[in-house]
Amino acid sequence: MTLILRKVYHITAFGWYTFVIKSLAAKDGEELPPGIFVYGGPWKYLTFLNVLLQMSFFGLAVVNDLQLGKDSEGSLSRCKDLLFSVFAFPVGMFVVLLFWTIFAYDRELVYPATIDTFFPPWINHAMHTFVLPVLFGEVLVQPHVYPQAKHALAALGLVGLAYLSW
Repeated sequence: MTLILRKVYHITAFGWYTFVIKSLAAKDGEELPPGIFVYGGPWKYLTFLNVLLQMSFFGLAVVNDLQLGKDSEGSLSRCKDLLFSVFAFPVGMFVVLLFWTIFAYDRELVYPATIDTFFPPWINHAMHTFVLPVLFGEVLVQPHVYPQAKHALAALGLVGLAYLSW
């Protein structure tokens, strides 16, 4: 039962994030409201990169789940565990907590009211709220093997520096 639940959960989460990305891609070409800067497009927003990261992680989880006759300790499983524990969970938590903290302080700093006409509320919550329950669900349905803290922090720090330099 747990294996079936895990597969269904991963397929559902992957489908959800694919739908969100497709909905965001459908906005391409529409006139941007004031408050969205054109330089860099959506690639400069950590929120957008996080949704891509979550979709990639759950896609990898689906592929790992659907492998027939493979042991759960294979290289794909280790890669999935590394991706979750070092990037997907910490970045997802960071995006959700930082966004809503700044939003509560001053909404105009992270999500100006003019953007409400461009992005419907469900997309805002798909990118800034639902990420957290989906990640907690992953913690419940799939045990992960975590890397050494120094390696995990080094990888996360390297990616963080790369993002900041961009």
